[in-house]
Amino acid sequence: MIEAILAAIQIEGQWLLIFGAMLAGLVRGFSGFGSAMIFLPIAAQVVTPIWAILILIGMELIGPLPLVRSAFRDARKRDLLLLLGSAACLLPVGLSLLSRITPETYRYIVSTISLVLLTGLIFGWSYKGKMYPPLLAGIGALAGFSGGLGGVPGPPVILFYMASALPVKTVRANMFLFLFCIEFLLVGVVALRGELELTPVILGLLMAIPYGIGNLVGAAIFDPDRAGVYRTFAYIIIAASAIIGLPFWIG
Repeated sequence: MIEAILAAIQIEGQWLLIFGAMLAGLVRGFSGFGSAMIFLPIAAQVVTPIWAILILIGMELIGPLPLVRSAFRDARKRDLLLLLGSAACLLPVGLSLLSRITPETYRYIVSTISLVLLTGLIFGWSYKGKMYPPLLAGIGALAGFSGGLGGVPGPPVILFYMASALPVKTVRANMFLFLFCIEFLLVGVVALRGELELTPVILGLLMAIPYGIGNLVGAAIFDPDRAGVYRTFAYIIIAASAIIGLPFWIG
């Protein structure tokens, strides 16, 4: 235990992890999404893919806690349960593939997924029909796969909800809670696969401090009447993180 704590404290490039955690928390606090797409491209420059995901899990299990109660009040709970249930089905498949790829390939995958999502949001790729249960199940399953493979379960759900006719606060709450709850599923599957290491989890708990601060600041400055401004700011940060995280920029 002590060795794991010392290893977490002494890891090289910790300042980059702290910066990524605080920036991800800030965007998560005012938009309800984007933390994985911001943190993982940054963290992958310092640690291995599975460590990056475990650090993210550690900090996301604690950092957003102050906001869970209000989000649960605003959420559309039936949709949330269906999304999480279907995500659990393909999450192990994605994690199995993750163990077979190189760190460079992982960085390409995470950055590419983030940039594709960003492109879809900017150009308005959307589904404008009704929210049928089979559609929600398919989106949840796709999110589970991308969550296991790249640690980014958000893109399919984000693209779907950004196009919905639900109130802004409901969209934000459902995305927030889905991304929060799926971390527990990730922990369970990683543990069953025997890949749950202590050092990155401890490092994630340490990163929960700057991440939690970012969440609180982001939530405090959020104004539903200016949602477009916050969304644009989130897009810019996601794009910058994805581009900087590509292997040919930083080795």
